[in-house]
Amino acid sequence: EGHCGLALLCLFLPWGLQLQPRSSRPTPSTAADFDRVYEGTVSLHTEEVYSFNYTSKPGQVDAVRVYVQSNSEDLQYPVLFVVRQQKGVLSWQVPLIFRGFYQRMYNYQEVSRTLCPSESTPEAGPTEQIVFVVVASLAPYNVQYELKVTRLKNFQLQTDTTFSFTASPSQPQYFLYKFPPDVDSVIIKVVSETVYPCSVVSVQDIVCPVYDLDHNVEFNGVYQYMTKQAAITIQKDFPGEQFFVVFVIKPEDYACGGSVSVSGEGFFLRADGNPVCFPPESVYVQAMLFSFLSFLSFYLGALIVAFAHYVRWVSSGTVAASHPIAASTPEGSSYGAIDESSSSGGHQLSSLDRGPPGGSDTDSSVEEESDFDTMPEIDSDKNVIRTKVFLYLSDLSRKDRRIVSKKYKIYFWNIITIAVFYALPVIQLVITYQTVVNVTGNQDICYYNFLCAHPLGVLSAFNNVLSNVGHILLGFLFLLIVLRRDILHRRSLEAKDIYTMEYGIPKHFGLFYAMGIALMMEGVLSACYHICPNYSNFQFDTSFMYMIAGLCMLKLYQTRHPDINASAYSAYASFAVVICLAVLGVVFGKNQMWFWVIFSVIHVVASLALSTQIYYMGRFKIASVLSLADFGMFRRIAMVLYTDCIQQCSRPMYTDRMALLILGNLVNWSLAVFGLVYRPRDFASYMLGIFICNLLLYLAFYIIMKLRNSEKILPIPLFCIVATAVVWAAALYFFFQNLSSWEETPAESREKNRPCIFLGFFDDHDIWHFLSAAALFFSFLVLLTLDDDLDSVRRDKIPVF
Repeated sequence: EGHCGLALLCLFLPWGLQLQPRSSRPTPSTAADFDRVYEGTVSLHTEEVYSFNYTSKPGQVDAVRVYVQSNSEDLQYPVLFVVRQQKGVLSWQVPLIFRGFYQRMYNYQEVSRTLCPSESTPEAGPTEQIVFVVVASLAPYNVQYELKVTRLKNFQLQTDTTFSFTASPSQPQYFLYKFPPDVDSVIIKVVSETVYPCSVVSVQDIVCPVYDLDHNVEFNGVYQYMTKQAAITIQKDFPGEQFFVVFVIKPEDYACGGSVSVSGEGFFLRADGNPVCFPPESVYVQAMLFSFLSFLSFYLGALIVAFAHYVRWVSSGTVAASHPIAASTPEGSSYGAIDESSSSGGHQLSSLDRGPPGGSDTDSSVEEESDFDTMPEIDSDKNVIRTKVFLYLSDLSRKDRRIVSKKYKIYFWNIITIAVFYALPVIQLVITYQTVVNVTGNQDICYYNFLCAHPLGVLSAFNNVLSNVGHILLGFLFLLIVLRRDILHRRSLEAKDIYTMEYGIPKHFGLFYAMGIALMMEGVLSACYHICPNYSNFQFDTSFMYMIAGLCMLKLYQTRHPDINASAYSAYASFAVVICLAVLGVVFGKNQMWFWVIFSVIHVVASLALSTQIYYMGRFKIASVLSLADFGMFRRIAMVLYTDCIQQCSRPMYTDRMALLILGNLVNWSLAVFGLVYRPRDFASYMLGIFICNLLLYLAFYIIMKLRNSEKILPIPLFCIVATAVVWAAALYFFFQNLSSWEETPAESREKNRPCIFLGFFDDHDIWHFLSAAALFFSFLVLLTLDDDLDSVRRDKIPVF
């Protein structure tokens, strides 16, 4: 390529190009003093050269800053400043031009730059340093300028010492920091007096030239955009154990979320910089010990409760075996009496293992059946049984126990499959995110709480990942508790214990196992999300929360409706639809009105459809009604509306169910209207709020109905209910302490960053992780133990609500 260039040069010489040797005589320079303002003029025919001499002491870092100003606004003939020093050449022009968004141009008449510092070694002794400043212009007229060169006295930052400075787009700043011998890592904290201007904080290697301009500050090191505050954690792995902290002001605020505005010459950042000593390695050990020991204490508590139950069973096992009913039935209560003439279906309970007569109830709860005109089917046909005004558990637990149990175990196996296929690409994606952050140095990719981000290895915020260990440990503990109950129940069934088969709530543990796996996966996916939290992967943190809320509602409904609960396939298909809506909401929910209209319609229609299925115990087949091709469809709809809405309006056939469904629909319609009017930017949290409101409403209804029917709440579930309420209240307090927000720009998000509040390692969101894990665990225990008081009550005495 070099030879081709020479050939072209020679080709054009005959056409009038002439090469004239430059005079070897150097331009005389003016010996100049520091801190003195020099004024002069330059033009096409004149240039000025200044020389500045200073002595560097051994071990001392000397930095020189050059200030220049010119009154010229002619962009065609700027004033050129070239600075030559020992380590390189630095040049710029005045007016200095910056380009912003939409090709906007910003020019500055005053510029100041810090030259690459020099440091003398103790072996070399004092050394003489010379700086040459050349001022020139190609303007055909004289252009005035001012020049001032200053030696910086406070160039090196000190640990735990606040340092104030000012900067502007044309006057960037950078400083040096050296690690003390006893410090392994530091946090560079920068706080501005005002929210704007938008600026960039960069940490770079000791390399010249320093990238301290708007267009090149992102080329080296790690950097953050900031408006009000910024914080960068730096490990002691820089060459020479030192680095530059660079501050560059953007000509526009648009990059930080502000408006596109002209900054002007008076656009200064006034800020305080403070390198804070990072906690020692012992803090990491203390934090990990606390995280594991605090949740392992739950295992100890579970062992104590299990041992107490074992001792109680050994001491009273003989009495309970001889009088299983009277042992736990209050005197005078009808729960302990065996009444063969009670609810229909009660006389069939002794044949649960053989299945229902004629196999009429072993099929799905939604298959088609012919109409009956004879009365004997009232004791066997579920269409007739479920139309009774007062239903008992025996009416809705008529299917073969083994078939129903297998149906609910599908929940467990399906959620394991979903977890594996969901988690693997998530883990791969967040590892890629973290790698990009580490390689590019762009810390705006992930929305951490930078004032309390403790790195470990490749992880930028290990504390946010560690705090999710509670979900995994408590989820596994819940699986162990459910497994113990499952084993004891199977032993009773193998012993043909009629007391186990005909009394209490039917024991099906598939949903409980699924809830335990969901809790563990919530911890895994929340940890994955917090490896690099941002707009794109927030759904990872909420997907299994939807499933947890949905599984809890299904379990609560299954307790007294074991034969008509949703199958695992339809339930997980519904969860898939919910997650799809959540993703669409994150993408389109910010500004698209059409999405909120469609979602609100889906929300209302789904609430009505689910309410209809619950009210009619799964016997109202919408698909069958809509499939009729003649006017019989409309006659049937009109008859249903007349019978259940007009004729029974004063007193519905199923009063309790109607009250719950009316309240539930009012709540859901209100949430739909709220979303349509206010259009929350965090759609995933809005969707999660819908699930939690419905779960709390149903749980409150269940407990109220339980007490209304004179059922008891034993000490253990009562303790779990109180603990759940207290821990959830505390957890939600820390949840609403917003420390970052991917709904805003990275710079605006950092305005919410706060220091650690616990052990010098965990922030408010980490405390939310700890408390929410415990709250979910207690919530699961409530569902597991809430109906333990019914173990001695016949199923034909347990009401359905």
